[in-house]
Amino acid sequence: MKIASSKRLMIFSGSANVPLAEDVAEILGVTLGEVELSSFANGEIYVRYNESVRGADCFVIQSHSSPVNHHIMEQLIMIDALQRASAKRITAVVPFFGYARQDKKVRAREPITARLLADMFLAAGADRIVSVDLHTGQIQGFTSTPFDHLTALHGFADYLTGTISGPSVIVSPDSGRVKLAEKYAKHLGSEMALIYKRRRTDLRNEVEALWVVGEVEERHAIIVDDMVDTAGTLISAAKLLKARGALTVRAVATHGVLSHPAVDRIKNSVLEELVITNSLPLPPTAEGLPNLSVLSIAPQLAQAIDAIFNDASVSRLFRGENF
Repeated sequence: MKIASSKRLMIFSGSANVPLAEDVAEILGVTLGEVELSSFANGEIYVRYNESVRGADCFVIQSHSSPVNHHIMEQLIMIDALQRASAKRITAVVPFFGYARQDKKVRAREPITARLLADMFLAAGADRIVSVDLHTGQIQGFTSTPFDHLTALHGFADYLTGTISGPSVIVSPDSGRVKLAEKYAKHLGSEMALIYKRRRTDLRNEVEALWVVGEVEERHAIIVDDMVDTAGTLISAAKLLKARGALTVRAVATHGVLSHPAVDRIKNSVLEELVITNSLPLPPTAEGLPNLSVLSIAPQLAQAIDAIFNDASVSRLFRGENF
């Protein structure tokens, strides 16, 4: 007996960022799979797929937005349900990877929670993980399964090229973003500068000191980072760059976490513009923020999903700069 083999692509979305998943599905020419997501009275999550997934290549899209723990658990349960329903391959698409800042031990008796999260994906049944602009690339090595690391670099570079005219300088907000800043500088033909910061160890999201290394006077300064959370560091850096003579100060960051009081800080800052992607849903308070621009990463996610489904190269899509 001969059985014709066929591949079936199915895309499902968690509850965190449905509009992004819908955009991805539309680009790929498919509809989102039907899945029931609900919670019991005590907060426990219930998942059930309303169509057969047997033998399908399934992609579960979920950003780890607030409430972070709920959305992480929801995605894990969705993956577990797919495995038990005999999906052929399961890919966790995580535009924003939760707990990525806890990727190493800085002080004694600290956890490495990013590794724990990676282990949880494997335990749930994920065969592959896809994420965008991780806080540190080393997280890719936390799993024994393939981990595709995508980047929004090219979308940002194209946007900035069409927005800024005149001399510019790419500013790394800390030593950990120097390599990223170098990539932006190469694309934009700009100089580079570095902001040195010393973070307090007794408080989260607090920076103790800032210095600028490099020439920013009479240049359009562009701060590049992977995320904006409370925006304290970003606003302090922008203020410092302006005081050092920068013509304008912009910032690009893939993930707009925008925890309170980020929106108020950005609104009242010297920032000409903050450019983020739709990897996370905007909080209601950020709607209509005049100096906030949002680019879509749906095309990049769709291209990556298509390449994975067809067993093609993912790094080629990003010119080998997605590491």
